[in-house]
Amino acid sequence: MSSLDVLLAPLRCALGPGLFALALAVGAQPGPGASDPIVAVVPFSAGGSVDVAARLLMPRLSERLKQPVVVENTVGASGTIATQRVIRARPDGHTLLFAVASPINVAPLVSPNTYRYDALKELVPVVPVAASAFVLVGRPTLAVGTTSELLRLVRSQPGKLNFGTDGVGTGLHVTAEMIKQEAGLDMVHVPYKSGPQVLTELAGGQIDLAVLPVSLVQGFVRDGKVKAFGVTSRTRWPGLPDVPSLSETPELKRLDVEAWHGLLVPAKTDPAIVERLAREMTAVLAEPETVRKLADAGFKPMQMTPAQFAAHLASERSDMARTIAAAAIKVD
Repeated sequence: MSSLDVLLAPLRCALGPGLFALALAVGAQPGPGASDPIVAVVPFSAGGSVDVAARLLMPRLSERLKQPVVVENTVGASGTIATQRVIRARPDGHTLLFAVASPINVAPLVSPNTYRYDALKELVPVVPVAASAFVLVGRPTLAVGTTSELLRLVRSQPGKLNFGTDGVGTGLHVTAEMIKQEAGLDMVHVPYKSGPQVLTELAGGQIDLAVLPVSLVQGFVRDGKVKAFGVTSRTRWPGLPDVPSLSETPELKRLDVEAWHGLLVPAKTDPAIVERLAREMTAVLAEPETVRKLADAGFKPMQMTPAQFAAHLASERSDMARTIAAAAIKVD
């Protein structure tokens, strides 16, 4: 018997096998006394909507855990480089993925020969932390003012109008394809490298339309620099109360898309660690000051258990698979 076994034997006898294992797991989870900082990996560049949400929330998680939480941006390949980094990390609770749908549910569907991972199997969902709707926006000189008028214009000029997103096979692209399919539209996709680039081109009149996050465009909408036709959520978004939901237009009545931002950890992470992270993050999201800051940035908090989050991701993948197949979106 090793010296460590000798030291632990009284505790093992006192607690029994099950509670002894739980005690070891709790001791290993992030919290007071943990030696290493937690790294929250953001799959996109600094200043984007995902990065903004992470840097808003992670300091409060750090305070609750009484342990440093460092945000690191690992950019490239629609977020898949960061995702694979976390998949390969040690499952000890010290590496988190602050993710959105693109690298989790979109990239493996549009690039199955390139991204040979299954995030729903190789990562464990902890909690979603924030939701954001997308907005269908148009250049300021577009000669229509409502969604119904826009649909009539697009149908009168099939294949003439274009729309920009942050790339082929991203969450924004898939959402735009949902709108096209629901309303039976024929438009040309113009992929860019980032959402801010799309917004700049749209405001300058270089493209006709775009699908972009509320958090990115709400200032431009309020200042009249772009036209907002509707948000993708089922109801109007609090930050843009004068902008209708696209579902208020009969042709788009089934549309209901909200983008999640959430925490995931490597597979085989101890359930006690997952539960601790989920509990502390949920407490952060219940704080009135957090709710206010999220709203100011164009988000709203999401409240799900790890199991509910996992079910949500599985359902989302099924929905996206249908849209991607119908649009024949492939990046390989």
